[in-house]
Amino acid sequence: MPLAQSADPARLRFSVLGPLSAEAAGRPLALGAPKQRLVLAVLLSRANTAVPVDVLTEAVWPDEPPRTARKNLHVYISTLRTLLGRGDGPDRLVHSAAGYLLRVAEPELDVLRFRALARAGRAAADSGALAPAARLLRQALDLWQGPPLADLRRSPAVEAEAERLEARCLGVHEDWAETELELGNATAVAEDLADLAERHPLRERLQAARMNALHLSGRQAEALAVYDHHRRLLARELGLEPSPALTTLYRRLLVTGRARPVGARTTAAGPGTSLLPADTADFTGRTDELHGLLHALGGDGGRVTVLSGPAGIGKTALAVHAAHLLADRFPDGRLLVRLRTADGTPRPLPDVLAELATLTGRPDDGHPGHAPADPARAAALWRASLAGRRMLLVLDDAPGEAAVRELAPDSGPSAALVTSRSQLAGLGSVHRTTVPFLAPAEALDLLGRIVGPGRIGTDRAAAARIVESCGLLPLAVRVGGTRLAVLRHLPLAEYAARLADPTGALDELVAGDVAVRARLDSGWRDLTDQGRLALGRLAALPLSLLFTLPEAATALGRPERVALRTLEALADTGAVTSPTGEVAAHAALYGLPRLTHLHARERATALDERPA
Repeated sequence: MPLAQSADPARLRFSVLGPLSAEAAGRPLALGAPKQRLVLAVLLSRANTAVPVDVLTEAVWPDEPPRTARKNLHVYISTLRTLLGRGDGPDRLVHSAAGYLLRVAEPELDVLRFRALARAGRAAADSGALAPAARLLRQALDLWQGPPLADLRRSPAVEAEAERLEARCLGVHEDWAETELELGNATAVAEDLADLAERHPLRERLQAARMNALHLSGRQAEALAVYDHHRRLLARELGLEPSPALTTLYRRLLVTGRARPVGARTTAAGPGTSLLPADTADFTGRTDELHGLLHALGGDGGRVTVLSGPAGIGKTALAVHAAHLLADRFPDGRLLVRLRTADGTPRPLPDVLAELATLTGRPDDGHPGHAPADPARAAALWRASLAGRRMLLVLDDAPGEAAVRELAPDSGPSAALVTSRSQLAGLGSVHRTTVPFLAPAEALDLLGRIVGPGRIGTDRAAAARIVESCGLLPLAVRVGGTRLAVLRHLPLAEYAARLADPTGALDELVAGDVAVRARLDSGWRDLTDQGRLALGRLAALPLSLLFTLPEAATALGRPERVALRTLEALADTGAVTSPTGEVAAHAALYGLPRLTHLHARERATALDERPA
């Protein structure tokens, strides 16, 4: 538990919303060498939560930990214990089987104060107290002293945590802007958001707030220009169109000249409402899977349908495409809620229920937007509210069966379309569809839609090598195509050669802030320790070649019966491909998707898991 809060001026103070710093009794503390500072940064990022030793090790030595890594880590922890002291309360830095835990009270850590002020500001706004809400949200934003942990972001683990903090800051900034707009302070909002919106041009809620602020300040032409620039950027970078909500705001400004703040508090699903992401403009293939989904969800049979497959396979795109086509079947609304955060961490059930209450305007179990005091009761009320409605709920990226059981309808005409990396075998009486890799012709078609069919036609053989090196993974093909669309001078043959190089393929599959490696990292973290160890050993097998159960058992160093269970567990996550029809275990052929294979080699090398 966190330490008891007090206003003691001698209390330690920590800051991560800027360069890492600490002070005691108003005097700065010398935090030691960079590696020791990295350990403290990770512990503060997960304050009052046990941090596994492996996580600390990877943060400090992201490439290749030395043999003395664990011993060095103990030295850093011991030095931090001495530096931070114990005080009058319990030990501040403790060790358990789950890892190391740093106890920090809310007044001691700026990010905890930031979260508390943000929660209070949102609660005040929801209750209609707009002026206090704006003041609290502004106080939260004023705690920021620059990019978080700016001096330690060479560590991927710290970089990921810093990006999460920046995303939270953007959300609070949007809350503040929308609240100030409701108070009539459009001019101040327009000036404040100018630089921020330019630094984050793909964040639609931020662009909507800026459009409203400019319009309400009498700068209608600039407001319309913001939308036009955003639309062209989305089309150029991602091949997408703006969301329906932003397009509706643009049309309102263009046709009626009226504007109003657009945000989570003012959006609620009503009859026929679609709270879905925009449909993918260049959706390709998936004919059989789409037909099965429409059949399963279009009748009165199954209430839950599961789409499974590895990260990047296109589950969400398929689910959203199907949901858009089912408008007539679900007249009471269609909405999507994500069950993981941007970094792949499962979202707590109370947060998901609060979002659903906001989206649907349901006041049950507290005000919309507030985490319910009794999540079990709130979940039961949510399911009961679906019983008499025809609503389609898309539960995106489910980490397990538990959240689906709490959120999916258990009676009535509503339905849930669930996407997950595993098949969620614990759910009974559901329709399951495994999303396959693209066929070569489909992958070429998708690449052509992104870069242009004329360019593909200049060197079709090189284009075929590109999609093959992308492992026929839709995300990889889309990212590679976007990269080619941006780098118009890059010959297809040269890019194909880059992707064919196993040591650099993942480095080439990056477009803006979308990286294939990051999605594969999320899938890797989903595996158990034994799963990661097994996948790392299988990655030592020859690239892109199928293997048998005996060959897998040899690579894993395990008896065949144990190896078979391991392969089946990995196949459930999509990390291993398995036969699609009935076949005896010894005759079955297994494989690793190309990019999963390359990524597992990287991670196994970093963790020193590859066998000699």
